[in-house]
Amino acid sequence: MILIYPLIEISKHRCVEFVHGAPGMEHRYSVDPVQMAILWRGENAKTIHVIDKDGAAEGRIVNYEIIKQMVDAVDIPIQVSGGLRTYEEIQKVLSLGVYRIILNTAAVENPKIIEDFVKEFGTRKIAVGIVSESGKVIIKGGTTTAEISPIELAIQMANLGVSRIVYGEREEGIIGKTLPYDMLKELVTKTGVRVTVRGGVWNYQDLVRLQTLEKYGVDSIILGKPLYENCFPCQTLWRINEAQLTDLGPTRRL
Repeated sequence: MILIYPLIEISKHRCVEFVHGAPGMEHRYSVDPVQMAILWRGENAKTIHVIDKDGAAEGRIVNYEIIKQMVDAVDIPIQVSGGLRTYEEIQKVLSLGVYRIILNTAAVENPKIIEDFVKEFGTRKIAVGIVSESGKVIIKGGTTTAEISPIELAIQMANLGVSRIVYGEREEGIIGKTLPYDMLKELVTKTGVRVTVRGGVWNYQDLVRLQTLEKYGVDSIILGKPLYENCFPCQTLWRINEAQLTDLGPTRRL
């Protein structure tokens, strides 16, 4: 079964996306990242992916305190990306209790440091994020195109000891607009690493199709907008349930 990571993107201390409630409940859901983490946990998420959008733009993690509060608020693993490029940044974020960090720009600009990070922190703690556009890897928060293909970078990272790639494709400025099925299959078969795909699933049928790649090594997906816009049948039940609750807080973890 494909593992789903609800995506929480943080910008200016708020969630970039917010849950679209049922009619009459449009404003029920908080844009607070901590409350959003609690909500996804209450809806039985097994893990959460957090992107520090401010950090990606500045080249350093910005929202330390919010991330710490999220880790403390839920009893499931949280992985973080956005602006992580130095040893000190990685050590500081992992010390918050974050399960895994995702590196992107550092993998392209300083591949040797990835090998050092893997040796220091372990293969489960470090993964490499690859976002592709027109066959090339994009870095620095999506603002710069590197002269290397996704496959080339993935093979290079696998040779350095990386065991997981987080892969997404950007089209017309949108990451995950469509499912890069063939590229995902090529990625896992040529590298032997596990792959988490970022986006590309917009409905149950897409999820079933992605499921066929699990036997090759695509074992998880990060989903943002489709979850927030209630694109899956089970979410109707969640929204009905939440309409009866007076609190979307920590007790929903039970």
